[in-house]
Parts: sequence; structure tokens; C-alpha cells
Amino acid sequence: MPALQTLPAAAEDDASLVRRAAAGDAAAVRTIIRTHNQRLYRLVRAVVRSNADAEDVLQEAYLSAFARLDTFQGEASLSTWLSRIALNAALMRLRAQKRVKRAAPTLTAAEAEIIPFPLSSPTADPERAMAQRQLLHLVEEATDALPETFRLVFVARVIEGLSVEETACLLDLPAATVKTRLHRARKLIRSRLEAQIGPVLIDAFPFAGARCERLTEAVIARLGLEK
Repeated sequence: MPALQTLPAAAEDDASLVRRAAAGDAAAVRTIIRTHNQRLYRLVRAVVRSNADAEDVLQEAYLSAFARLDTFQGEASLSTWLSRIALNAALMRLRAQKRVKRAAPTLTAAEAEIIPFPLSSPTADPERAMAQRQLLHLVEEATDALPETFRLVFVARVIEGLSVEETACLLDLPAATVKTRLHRARKLIRSRLEAQIGPVLIDAFPFAGARCERLTEAVIARLGLEK
């Protein structure tokens, strides 16, 4: 069988990438991950509200998606299909965390004081260090403070720039509900940030550079694909 011709990423449609990835083409897998990493990371983090948990969940979501590429029928875009898998994985992680929290014994004040709290190194994540200007920090804090139902809509519509229809499809909501939740989310955000959030949101919750590459290669390794 003749080898498949490799096309530029921009020229490849979803079906072509999926076929190549399903056949074990590491380049196609990398293209899919790098193309969708930023959006999926932001959506997952909107649920779990932890950078470390979001990265773990995203890796597991990719592994789940690549294990069942044969179920992708192209009825929705690859982005939407991956987003739903990632959101489901994030919600499962959140439910598991809540179960553990309910089952965990309550610590006394004395016990809590002797538990070391890990401090993150400012040099561990160069991309995030560059992005942590004060306003972006406030944006992330204000977004995290939103109730989950508002937070998901806000991240999808404002930070990711999805349309009302795309957001409704992604979250399985009526379009009117998306509009209502977005209005309430914006009102809550404005109460903390006033009118300062507009054009800088594109840089919130960065997931690129070394972090993107680390997750990409981790998924490639766990799939057992050649470099």
C-alpha cells in the first residue's frame, strides 16, 4: 500500500488527521494535540481549577480519545468531539475529588499546622511566569471564583471566543441558557475587575511552549508511538 502523503497541517481536515492518528502516525497525533491543547486545557481547568489537575486530566482525556478514534464520525468537529471528552474527564475528576473530600477525616488545627505546603518554583514554568502580570492574575482569580455553570460558559465564550451556538453544542445547553449564564458571569467578573479585562483575556491560563511539548510527548510515549 502506498504511503500516505503528508499535507501541511493547515490543509489537513479532521478526517485525514484522525485516519493518520488511528493508524499510529505520531506526527498526526502531535498535530492534533498541539492544535487543540490551549482550548482543551482552558476548558478542563475551568472545571478542576488547578493547573496540575488540569494537565493530568488533559493527558488522560487525550489517551481516551486516541483509544477510540474509530468512534469519531465527523458529525461534530474534531475540536468539539475532543472538548466533550475532556470536559467529561474533568467532571469525573471533580466528582472523585468531592467523594474523597467527603470521606477524608477532618484534621485538627494542630495536625494541619505540621503538614508541609508545597510552594511552586517561579522558574518551573517560564510561559506562566511571563503571563503573570497583575491584571492576568486578577482575571484568573475572578474566573476561578465564578460558579461552575457560569465559569464554563465564560471560558468558552469569552476566553476561547466560541459562538453561542458552538458553546451550546459543547455544553449541551439551549442557546438562551448560554446567553443568560454569560450575562451573569460577566456581571460577576465586572464586579471584581470593572472594565479592565477586555483584550488581555487571550493570554489567560497559558498552555504552550514547554508545557505543551511536555504533554504532547507524554501522550506519544504512553501510546507507544515512534518519535
